[in-house]
Amino acid sequence: MGCSRANVRYPLMLTILGFAMIATFLVLIMMKKMSPIAALVLIPALFCVFVGKGAHLGDYVIDGVTSLAPTAAMLMFAIVYFGVMIDVGLFDPIVRGILKFCKADPMRIVVGTAVLAAIVSLDGDGSTTFMITVSAMYPLYKRLKMSLVVMTGVAAMANGVMNTLPWGGPTARAATALKLDASDIFVPMIPALLVGLLFVFVLSYVLGVRERRRLGVLTLDEVLEEEQETETVLVGAGGSGDGKVSMRKGGTGVTAGTGGTGVTGGAGSSTDARDDDAAAGADDGLQGLDPNRPTLRPKLYWFNALLTVALLTAMIMEWLPIPVLFLLGAALALSVNFPHIPDQKARIAAHADNVLNVSGMVFAAAVFTGVLQGTGMVDHMAKWMVDVIPGSMGPHMALVTGILSLPLTYFMSNDGFYFGVLPVLAEAGAAHGVSPLEMARASLVGQPLHMSSPLVPAVYVLVGMAKVEFGDHTRFVVKWAALTCLVILAAGMLFGII
Repeated sequence: MGCSRANVRYPLMLTILGFAMIATFLVLIMMKKMSPIAALVLIPALFCVFVGKGAHLGDYVIDGVTSLAPTAAMLMFAIVYFGVMIDVGLFDPIVRGILKFCKADPMRIVVGTAVLAAIVSLDGDGSTTFMITVSAMYPLYKRLKMSLVVMTGVAAMANGVMNTLPWGGPTARAATALKLDASDIFVPMIPALLVGLLFVFVLSYVLGVRERRRLGVLTLDEVLEEEQETETVLVGAGGSGDGKVSMRKGGTGVTAGTGGTGVTGGAGSSTDARDDDAAAGADDGLQGLDPNRPTLRPKLYWFNALLTVALLTAMIMEWLPIPVLFLLGAALALSVNFPHIPDQKARIAAHADNVLNVSGMVFAAAVFTGVLQGTGMVDHMAKWMVDVIPGSMGPHMALVTGILSLPLTYFMSNDGFYFGVLPVLAEAGAAHGVSPLEMARASLVGQPLHMSSPLVPAVYVLVGMAKVEFGDHTRFVVKWAALTCLVILAAGMLFGII
């Protein structure tokens, strides 16, 4: 009898401690009591001891590191690759186009962020999307002193909706777990996903209007009264940096940068204005994208464009593992664009800060996921959430799955949810006549929130390059991302898809 009670209490203890560990982590980073890296390492280590499995901590961590090592390698070389592409000017035309559309209107900038993130997300890789989006948009946010968490939040939500593409990951996992065809899951979901993406655009407009009211509008073609004097306009508070927009009569320009990237638009800016912006950039450890910068390689533009297209095509077609593709791509891009070894070292050093921050965060997250999975916490948490579903909800299991996908994909990896939880939910749904296809489609609903999960390595690329605290990003994005998920779920039910 005593043994039976112990067998009941231990899973319950693991469930409670699992939720407590996640809650402790989120509270500490949102209150900025610990850095994300420290919290990802120390909190799970402490709870592993509480569970009574401290002796196995090493094994759990090694298992977690082993599972995330390919992701860390991919991110390291992807940052180097896209950093080099930004340095050599591959994305300058895109940035100029964005500048032309956005000008200095906060509303247009926020909407442009969502549109750019959605378009780039077609490659199916969140890290790539965030690197390109932040590299293009960060200078505008910084110089106009716009809220950087608006940028990270909008980009994460747009990417989350687009992450449901068949080659993005979740759809393929759902199809594999339930032995279905990915196109049968995804194609009928397109109307609901379009509604979700439209909602992200509308939300971006609302947030942009809010930023416009806070900061005002400063048009790039504004002419100052004094011809020979550059005026520095402070456009409000929010975000980091000096937030300067420098303009002169006879020409306009916005210059900024991030981690070796930036934007320069217009013509006729004076040397003094450029020097002022360069000095401001130097104060922040930034380098503006000077149109005359020595890293530009205009003669190699089409080579770099074709190399990037080939790389993204190979990713989508899965010709080689993604880490291998970025490793080869980074080596080739460095060798062709910077044939001299000192120049290659300089480019690697220029992007080393981002590489170290992101890879360090990924390996720290490996401790968190390793303990969650190794101790069995995540399994018992998922089982508890499934067990508490009332029997009367059986005919509505697709709706239940859609709602559960929000917390479960946030607190778990996609692999854990789709291969561990979804089959159990699908079996319960089948007993009440709910088809596996409906269950698979409903399971995709939580992806806009999932992309901001502390267990998703790509989110650390986003907040790292944007220089935003993870806790600040979490506080801002969770409510809006959850609302986006519910809009998709409602649309799916309204259209009879789920």
